[in-house]
Amino acid sequence: MDGRTTQVETTEAQSPPGNGRSALLGAMFLMATSAIGPGFITQTTSFTVRLGVAFAFAIVVSILVDIAVQMNVWRVIGVSGLRANELANRVLPGLGWGLAALILLGGLVFNIGNISGTGLGTDAMLGLDPTTGAVLSAGLAIAIFLVKRAGAALDRIVVVLGLVMIGLTAWMAFTTNPPVGLALQNAVLPEEVNVLAITTLIGGTVGGYITYAGAHRLIESGRTGPAHVTEITKGSVVGILVTGVMRSILFLAVLGVVHGGAALAEDNPAASAFEQAAGQFGLRAFGVIFWAAAITSVIGASYTTVSFLTTQQTKPRTRNLATVAFIAVCTVLFLVLGKAPVTLLVFAGGFNGLILPIGFTVILWVAWRRRDLLSHYAYPRWLFGIGILAWVLTLWLGWQSIAGLQALWA
Repeated sequence: MDGRTTQVETTEAQSPPGNGRSALLGAMFLMATSAIGPGFITQTTSFTVRLGVAFAFAIVVSILVDIAVQMNVWRVIGVSGLRANELANRVLPGLGWGLAALILLGGLVFNIGNISGTGLGTDAMLGLDPTTGAVLSAGLAIAIFLVKRAGAALDRIVVVLGLVMIGLTAWMAFTTNPPVGLALQNAVLPEEVNVLAITTLIGGTVGGYITYAGAHRLIESGRTGPAHVTEITKGSVVGILVTGVMRSILFLAVLGVVHGGAALAEDNPAASAFEQAAGQFGLRAFGVIFWAAAITSVIGASYTTVSFLTTQQTKPRTRNLATVAFIAVCTVLFLVLGKAPVTLLVFAGGFNGLILPIGFTVILWVAWRRRDLLSHYAYPRWLFGIGILAWVLTLWLGWQSIAGLQALWA
């Protein structure tokens, strides 16, 4: 029995069953809410306006690909009990730190955007000055990581805010009376297949740090090793389905407004859709949803980025203080820059596209050739097979990202 196995078993022994289940639920929602950020809401609204009911097909395909990616990521990380950066260093010394550098760069820039998003949310929700709202929201995120039981607080916050987002958006979807039958038909037989929409959704849901947010939290739950494969699989699928449900009902909410003939404001189509659906209450509801999406993304980006910069031997208090420092730095940069410049966001988005194939290659390599890191667990061939298919798509996404970065540098 090696030290790693002993460490995992000790973690399990010290983690009460109830707390472990709570952390597993938190891992599912951390993955989901990390994906549901300001960009998620804006993307979904924009594609709904452009594609109408045909967007349903893109959502379905992206969910299936996301499940293939996350099932492999969670299975390898969960069974091994090692974070993605630790696995990468075992495969090729130094690779894990290179992956961490990419995560840090992307996470830093996007977190500035997430903090900016909290300000926009408080503005729509309370009429608060966006800068003031952003600073207060960043302070709340910092407070979560300063409490004595930060892990439990994180789990509860992301679950509650995730359910709030879904509940309010579902109510709005019901209010706008979208053509559900037509949307279901297009989910299988689309009027139009838009490859850009599919790849954009995939990159936004499992790209960059988001890929590992839930899986890294899973390790802390103590539900690791071959004995917990069922829970690991369930967690990976449910996390993606939560994201899929949120995207689907947001799509239906906006579709109902657009299908009714309303024209949305170009500068903020999502807010416009909610306002047209339910007046001032709709605008306030949008503010709550947008703020919840932004603050949970701040939490998820910060937690996951720091998990790549530390090891499992790092004391929880030290890790939490590092997370606080990361949020503080992002907040200061937000105040200096006003918001993340478009060029920086595009640059970070390109890196997100590169992180996915690099990290996923490590995951599949471990599944195929490094059974020693999986406690000699027999990795399912069917899971590896769908992982390879998804990997090919991530390579294409990575190539597209490189092309985008070249255009940016030019």
